[in-house]
This record gives sequence, structure tokens and C-alpha cells, in this order.
Amino acid sequence: MDDVLPLSRIIDHFEDRVTVDETVSDMPCVVVGPDDLVALCTFLRDDDLLQFNFMADICGVDFYPDSPRFQLVYHLYSIPFGWRIRIKCLLADPPLAPTITDIWTTANWHEREAYDMYGIVFEGHPDLRRIYMWEEFEGWPMRKDFPLRGYKDAYNPFGDEKKDQGDAS
Repeated sequence: MDDVLPLSRIIDHFEDRVTVDETVSDMPCVVVGPDDLVALCTFLRDDDLLQFNFMADICGVDFYPDSPRFQLVYHLYSIPFGWRIRIKCLLADPPLAPTITDIWTTANWHEREAYDMYGIVFEGHPDLRRIYMWEEFEGWPMRKDFPLRGYKDAYNPFGDEKKDQGDAS
């Protein structure tokens, strides 16, 4: 068994659709667009020389006011080889990504969390609804433009007034 993850195997398989993030030093990291995310995850899981059979987590990132605004970060682990890999996937605003629940069922909870906190919509998700906040909650609390005290409502009289989306002033 080789102790070094063969990143070239991944890059060669996807040609220019997957790149290595050279700025990351703690573990191998690749960058992929949302159109190739499912194919990359399936390849990482099913390839006999990689076997990334455990998806540890999915994190959302908001780079507001920069563009692209959002990023998904996936952490995978290969139990047979002891390798870790990070996948970064940049998303536009509004954020939209394909679900990977058909690849790793544990993605169900993680994707719901990213949806609930950042408003990232996962196309094809079997049950995309809030997991922490109540269904009537307005907004996405981890977005950088969400007010620190939240929006004013019946449960939060000290929150900020919600701006009318149609108000040009």
C-alpha cells in the first residue's frame, strides 16, 4: 500500500475539469465545478485504487461580497488506505448544487444543514427542508449579510427590520 494519495489519478481521469488547490497544506484538496461534482464523488468512492468510502462532512462557505459567493467543502476518508481528501466546489448566487445522497447516504443530513444555514439548494435531494430552524424562519443565519440579531418578528422583537426586496431606496 502506498502512503501517498495518487492525486494524479484523479486529475488525469477528469482532465481540466478537476484541479488541485495548491494553497492547502493540511491534506490533498481538489476543486471541481457543480456540473462534475457527482461524477467526481462517484469516481472517488468506486475506484479500486482510491476507495473513499466515508464522507465525513459538508461545509458551506460564504465569501460575500465576493463572486462566486458560495463554496461547498467536502471531506472524504478512505478507510482501507487511511487517506483524506478535501473537495471544494464554487457556487454562484443563488447557490445550487447537485445532491450526493445517492453516493453517501450520510450526505442527507449534511446537505440539509448547508441548506438551512446558507440557503444552498441541493437538486435531487430526497427531503430538503430545514433541520435546525423552524420552517417559517426567514433567511439563512450563516450568510455574511444576515443581521447579527436576526430579523424582527413575533419571537425576536429586538431583531433588525427586514428590508423590502422591492424597495429601491
